Amino acid sequence: MNDWVRPGDNSGGTVGKALEVLEMVADQKRPVRFTTLLTQSPFPKGTLYRLLQTLTQQGMLDYDHELQTYSPGVRLVRLAHSAWNQSTLAPLARPHLDALSAQVGETIHLAQLDGGQVLYVDKRNAQNPVEMFSQAGKIGPGYCTGVGKAMLAYLPPDAQAKAVLKQSFYRHTDKTLTTADTLYTELAYIQKQGIAFDREEHETGIICVAVPILTDRGRVMGGLSITTTTQRHSLAELETLRPALQKTAHDIAGAAANWQFPS
Repeated sequence: MNDWVRPGDNSGGTVGKALEVLEMVADQKRPVRFTTLLTQSPFPKGTLYRLLQTLTQQGMLDYDHELQTYSPGVRLVRLAHSAWNQSTLAPLARPHLDALSAQVGETIHLAQLDGGQVLYVDKRNAQNPVEMFSQAGKIGPGYCTGVGKAMLAYLPPDAQAKAVLKQSFYRHTDKTLTTADTLYTELAYIQKQGIAFDREEHETGIICVAVPILTDRGRVMGGLSITTTTQRHSLAELETLRPALQKTAHDIAGAAANWQFPS
């Protein structure tokens, strides 16, 4: 089951439909045939075929004539690379993540909000890496990850309400928050304390401590977390890393003070 709710809709005309098809192809994680896309597409066969042809002609998709499959095209990859460098905190935050990683020796996540969900934009593995869901470029849920809750907690009320409506509230573990009311209670507590935790809410055995990355005016730029396992540390032990985590978040915010980040 998907962890996230698609932020877009079908109201964008031809461009919106083309973007939806692009996302369908990208979501496959492998080259995909027309027949497979057709079973997932909300568009009629003729419309889907025309959109695929246009995207292929523009270099946004690549078509393998021998295998009869579609995959993301080189032009799309180039645009994505440029967007990554211009629209994420990753390039600015890199030296600060390196320093924090060396200091604490645990997994570091840098994230931004994407339609109420978590977009992981960079990651540093622990000295002894642990297999987990998160990877740079991957979308995760906002309501049951520490870094997601840290960012959601500091959104303005209207934006926060819209983001909460986009949560799936799927129960990943027996500790997952599964209603909007429980999430709102948690977010209020996080805003008061200035720190968020993942208490095995997304993956059993995985815990984290997280803080938001804020501008001087309190606008959410991103989130930062330190993640480990219950076999290595307790939540109380993770909380002792709060000063280092908050200092790094402050340093990243300072480095990004003049960055024109997406709204």
